[in-house]
Amino acid sequence: MAYTKEDIIRIVKEEDIKFIRMQFTDIFGQLKNVAITASQIEKAVNNQITLDGSSIEGFVRINESDQYLYPDLNSFVVFPWRPQNGKVARLICAVHNPDGTPFVGDPRGVLLRTMEKAKKMGFDSFNVGPEAEFFLFKTDEEGKPTTQTNDEAGYFDLGPLDHGEGTRREICLALEEMGYEIEASHHEVAAGQHEIDFKYASAMDCADKIMTFKLVVKTMAQRNGLHATFMPKPLYGVAGSGMHVNMSLFKDGKNVFYDPDGERQLSKTAYSFIAGVLAHVKGMCAITNPLVNSYKRLVPGYEAPCYLAWSASNRSALIRIPAARGQSTRVELRCPDPCCNPYLALAVCLAAGLDGIEKGMTPPPEITDNIFAMDDKTRQERGIENLPGTLAEAIEFLREDPVLMDTLGEHVAANYIEGKEKEWYEYRTRVSSWEREKYMTIY
Repeated sequence: MAYTKEDIIRIVKEEDIKFIRMQFTDIFGQLKNVAITASQIEKAVNNQITLDGSSIEGFVRINESDQYLYPDLNSFVVFPWRPQNGKVARLICAVHNPDGTPFVGDPRGVLLRTMEKAKKMGFDSFNVGPEAEFFLFKTDEEGKPTTQTNDEAGYFDLGPLDHGEGTRREICLALEEMGYEIEASHHEVAAGQHEIDFKYASAMDCADKIMTFKLVVKTMAQRNGLHATFMPKPLYGVAGSGMHVNMSLFKDGKNVFYDPDGERQLSKTAYSFIAGVLAHVKGMCAITNPLVNSYKRLVPGYEAPCYLAWSASNRSALIRIPAARGQSTRVELRCPDPCCNPYLALAVCLAAGLDGIEKGMTPPPEITDNIFAMDDKTRQERGIENLPGTLAEAIEFLREDPVLMDTLGEHVAANYIEGKEKEWYEYRTRVSSWEREKYMTIY
């Protein structure tokens, strides 16, 4: 929906909207907002709402704290779960400096710059379809999350085993009211695990939708006395939550990954894009898999990929090419998890693919065998490398990758790496319950 400033001012008045949340995302993918009353809507649509950037981790120092929120008018939407009296709407914002220039630490700006590079290379749009998974857990008497699920269902199961079905249905209905086209919604492999897929969109729209999706899932779960988490591996011994990312590039309205005469009906551009992603994916992991916990999902045996390979059919490969062709031809990257900052994650995915196209890279041969079933020697002989095993490894690969560092920009890269190194140090020095159970009595 295309809105003008006047449209938004009129709707706020006519629909008796009381509050507007001016939303933005920090470097680490946390959704932030400045809530304003309806009386401030004219200031809001004229880019006059300020925030103190020094209070946002990784933004700016205290002596340069004033920043301005520039709303994307087309992101205006009323939250469907709020009461009819006292409605709440939101606007997704870019962050700008007092002189009107874009703030270099704004993740939306990182994605925008990368999309502009794609346009300069002749590509009209970078389309992305995410497949985000999450767990629904029961809460205790104080409302805090437990690790108890409220169902015993498995992959694609239907109630009465799937007691999360009602909540999932409410999430889908709320999303549809906010303009989403829901393509699929189902129970996932583990008890309490769910997946909702919405239609692909251009990269910026998709990243905005992922952030809103996470907010809606958590909000609707909380209203039903449940806790929704996008943590990649909340439970030992069961599948973790991923966010497969389906990507395609378009030029003059046509999908450039499709070539009816190419091998597997894929174009040279598609193969170069695949090669670029494989060349940079070790460093990309620091962005697409941003938590210490992310690397407990990327292990053999639980459907998550942990080896660098591509295939048209093999689900143990890192990159899969789904069967659809023509305008639906796409490259599916299977390692990202839903905790990532979607603006940064899609930016590095696109940058890696574009680097492959620019340099005319060719990917290694397709792997059709089950990689999980191979031993180390076989994988080595076939040139199949591993993804990083820890967040610390991934950070080192990121730091050594000039293409990715340039994509993030100096400010975001430095602050992101500093924050993630602190996280790793905290984890590395913390004594866990596993250590106490393992060693306390023996030693």
